[in-house]
Amino acid sequence: MAAHRLCSEGENCPAFTIPIICLPATINNNLPGAEFSIGADTALNNIVEAIDKIKHSAVAAGRCFVVEVMGRYCGYRALLSGLASGAERVYTHEEGVTLRALQDDLARMSAEFQHGKRLSLIIRNEEANPVYTTSFMSALFEVEGGELFSVRQAILGHLQQGGDPTPFDRIQATRLAKRCVEFLIGEAGAARPRGMFIGLQGGHVQLFSLEDFPRMTDATFQRPREQWWMELRAIADELARPAPSGPLA
Repeated sequence: MAAHRLCSEGENCPAFTIPIICLPATINNNLPGAEFSIGADTALNNIVEAIDKIKHSAVAAGRCFVVEVMGRYCGYRALLSGLASGAERVYTHEEGVTLRALQDDLARMSAEFQHGKRLSLIIRNEEANPVYTTSFMSALFEVEGGELFSVRQAILGHLQQGGDPTPFDRIQATRLAKRCVEFLIGEAGAARPRGMFIGLQGGHVQLFSLEDFPRMTDATFQRPREQWWMELRAIADELARPAPSGPLA
């Protein structure tokens, strides 16, 4: 938004009439025009690696784990890590949390643990709901689960921000930076240089005018108005469904 405002003030302040291009670099993956922002893949790998270790502990003890991941108001990391790790439930800010949903999750977990299940994994986006927090969910499941299962919470925190960049992030950063430099060189001599932002769409590098940034962004929750990964929710829900209990037809 700062770059957009800078460009819009060009007529009032000639010193601001300079070529500008914004490169998407945030682990939250919450910028318009970019299917994957630089750093998001590395953070997602960190989350899945941590969850895989948590699952080993949970299976040995017969537990439900409620794992909180970062992302602010964008549920990309929560949903994608849940899909990759086989979570039974993912709570995001986009869809919210209701008491009815928590009750349904509790009933499902109780039935599954009664039939011998050893692990239940729930992923929660840090801003999914201001009332139904990670601690609230963990306490609710712990009390109502009784002797069927124990509950632990894991707030991954800044663990998600560390580590070496993945090859995907390194290559993407190189591709985008190259195109940014080419754009700046091309606009350097223009009478009215443009302001743009860049991103990968369908595997191709694309440029967008900064004038379109407000239209493409939900300013209240600081995320794109259209988020491609939300289409994966149906797949995650289907994979999390319990196996049929009776004989196959």
